[in-house]
Amino acid sequence: MRKRQKIIFMGTPEFSVPPLKALAAAHDISLVITQPDRPKGRGRKLSPPPVKEAALELGIEVFQPKKISGKDEDAILEKLKALEPDFFVVVAYGHKLSRKMLDIPTIYPINIHASLLPAYRGSSPIQAAIMNMDKESGVTTMIMDTDLDTGDMLLKAVTQLTEDETAQTLHDRLSIMGAELIIKTLEGIADNTITPEPQDHSKATFAPMLKKEDGRIDWCMEPEEISAQVRAMTPWPGAFTFINDKRIRVMKVRCMDIKSDEPPGTVINCTCDEIHVRAGSGAIAILELQGASGKCLCSEEYLRGNRLGTGECFL
Repeated sequence: MRKRQKIIFMGTPEFSVPPLKALAAAHDISLVITQPDRPKGRGRKLSPPPVKEAALELGIEVFQPKKISGKDEDAILEKLKALEPDFFVVVAYGHKLSRKMLDIPTIYPINIHASLLPAYRGSSPIQAAIMNMDKESGVTTMIMDTDLDTGDMLLKAVTQLTEDETAQTLHDRLSIMGAELIIKTLEGIADNTITPEPQDHSKATFAPMLKKEDGRIDWCMEPEEISAQVRAMTPWPGAFTFINDKRIRVMKVRCMDIKSDEPPGTVINCTCDEIHVRAGSGAIAILELQGASGKCLCSEEYLRGNRLGTGECFL
């Protein structure tokens, strides 16, 4: 029977919850570090991060420093050293760790990253894989260093992307894969069957933090590129466009091989259940969208309540 390792876990969003639960079942998590509660929703009610909720359900102590480094770092370092962890496991925590912090675990500080490194270092690897129409994605476990996602790799797990893959569906799948991979990684380290592999930095690509404006559709792009953008921006920040000074969120589309002399963004046909829009050298059929009501509607429902005719233009 393998030894249960002592772990300090750091993570914040829903993506981090399956790895936390998997580790809690197989090892001893002495502390969970997550970001502070934040205002959320229309009422701006103070809400805990998903990792905090999961940790409390598991009966694990939670620590929520405003910053993991800075003026309070020395006190935090002493707190963590006293726990004598074998490993840090960090999954989308959201704060950079100092060299002093990374040196605390007796074995390794390990990160689970949602890409096949060295591809897509940074905070939006899931969206980047879909935007770039990659055929595959995956998760990587690596030894952390002070630079962003540059550490030696331990294990990888690969998944194929489907034609209708969204950031949400890939997020959910990679989260489960990450949970399975971190267990295999700790087992491999214990069995001495894993050799850390340096990354080829010359092949590194980057996926910076997304902004809301990244969701705006450029109708000059090809239909396949717009389809990828819509899927990559689901659920956040959401792909959007404007018509008659109204912001429209585009939820689901289909590529069409239709030629038109109209400018990109022009509505070239409104059927009973689809809106056809000139895009690049072809067209896009808008299947689902969200208007001012905030409710996701199929195009048929939208057209029943909103005037939209051939020749009008999305901007």
